[in-house]
Formats: sequence, C-alpha cells, structure tokens
Amino acid sequence: MTGEASLGDGEKRMRLRYAGTCVLCGVALDRGAAAVYSRITRTVRCLGCHVAVQADAQEPLRELPVVDGAAGASARREFDRRHAAREQRVRARAPRIGGLLLALFEDPQSTRAWDSGARGEEHVGAALDAASGPSFRVLHDRRVPGSRANIDHVVVCASGGMVIDAKRYKGRPRHVVEGGFLRPRVDRLLVGTRDCTRLVTAARGQVEVVRAALGPDADVDVTAALCFVDADWPLFGGSFVIDGVAVTWSRRLVSLLGRPGPLDADAIADLHRRLATALAPA
Repeated sequence: MTGEASLGDGEKRMRLRYAGTCVLCGVALDRGAAAVYSRITRTVRCLGCHVAVQADAQEPLRELPVVDGAAGASARREFDRRHAAREQRVRARAPRIGGLLLALFEDPQSTRAWDSGARGEEHVGAALDAASGPSFRVLHDRRVPGSRANIDHVVVCASGGMVIDAKRYKGRPRHVVEGGFLRPRVDRLLVGTRDCTRLVTAARGQVEVVRAALGPDADVDVTAALCFVDADWPLFGGSFVIDGVAVTWSRRLVSLLGRPGPLDADAIADLHRRLATALAPA
C-alpha cells in the first residue's frame, strides 16, 4: 500500500509517521507501518482489526476486542530506557571498571523516580484487577489524546467512572485549609511536608479528558481519586475528599468503587469500550 486513502468518518488509511499501538488488539505498530488513523479519537488500528471491524459492522460493538492495558507500562518502559542508556554510557567511558561502577553507584533519582512510579501503578493496578468483573471494568495507563501525558487507571463501575492517579509518597496525607473570613479559602493537599495540591488540579483535568472521551450523550458521573501507596495512613479514618477529589489508599479505593449505583453491567461494558477506543494505551 502506498500513499493515503480517506475512509470517511474522520479516518484514513496511511503509513504511520510515528510508532503507535493498535487501540483494539494492542499490537505495536512501527513507524511506516500501514494502519488506519482516526482524526477524531487520535488513535490507530492495525489493518487486521480494521478488516475485522468492517466484517463485523452489523454485530454489537461490545463483541469487538478491548485492550485493558498494563498498569505502569509506560513508566516501566521509561525507567528501562534510562537505566539501559546510563549503563551503556558508563561502560563506554570506562570499559574496564564500568561494571564495578554500576554495581557501586545506583541510578540517579530522576531515573529511580520512574521505577517508583511504575511500582505504585502496578500495586494499585493489581488491587483493581482483583476486583474487576462485569460490574467493575478497568483500563490501565491510557494516553491523553494530543498529549504525552497519561492517566494511570480508569474504572467504570455501578456508580460511574473514576480516574485514579497512583503515587508512592512517604508521609501522612492531610487536607489543610488556609484563609477564611478575611482571605479567600485555599485548600491544600500535603503529604508529610510535601505540597501535593497540584496533583488535585491534574486529577480534575483528567476527569474532563474522560468526560470528553465518553461524548456529550453519556449521562454518567465521572470523579477522580489520588491513591497514595506507602503513605502513613492512620489506623482509623484518614481518607478524605479535597476539591471533589478523593484521597485514599488502594483497599479503601476498591471499597469506594464497589458501592451500588445506577449503571448495570451492559452500561458499564459500553462505557468501558468507549473509553478503550478513545483513550489508547500509553
């Protein structure tokens, strides 16, 4: 196949200018590979899945395959890339003692942070996967359309949808309120002495991404949660909500997501598929 061919509905068959991942089957697509690109959802499909979609056009959408993704996959890839690049540099500069230097000195913090982030996402992902079923659907590590950013986890359950940001931070999470009568009220999220308020703002932004992915016809509540792994949670209580974002730990999070709500299994499956199609694996 050469050149590009418009397929209608905002899609075209082309050779990819950048490497990607098929949104349906999850196969890696190299730069230059023939694929179908959607300008609307900014996702790609391999030609095999494109043919299957055309052949099954009269079948219910939920019969098509869905890729749930792997928790922490993009963070793990970035850590592996940085770790391997450092090892290559060290061995090239000091061929005789490179192995010894690598054994004595660990990766820099900027590299280890990716490993820590991946571990946090993997921990929360395992807890979510253990609870998944017809009434509890999970997507991991989804790319924000038009951005290099990602959403760690998206859950669709009876009560609606939730975006989840997993973090491995030390210290006790606290909701601190500043201001009041004479000054505007300011809500801050602290973990130990670390100001993490920006995470609340980012989580609210991810909610809007999911709402846009579901489309204007989806009448469903979408919320957000920050799940802190390894935090110093008290024996009783501790979970709270700040600016509409739940702050909690993995076991408590699963409990919150298990509450009853207006969505049945068919509605959950449909919303899960919409999100899997609109938000490609990162």
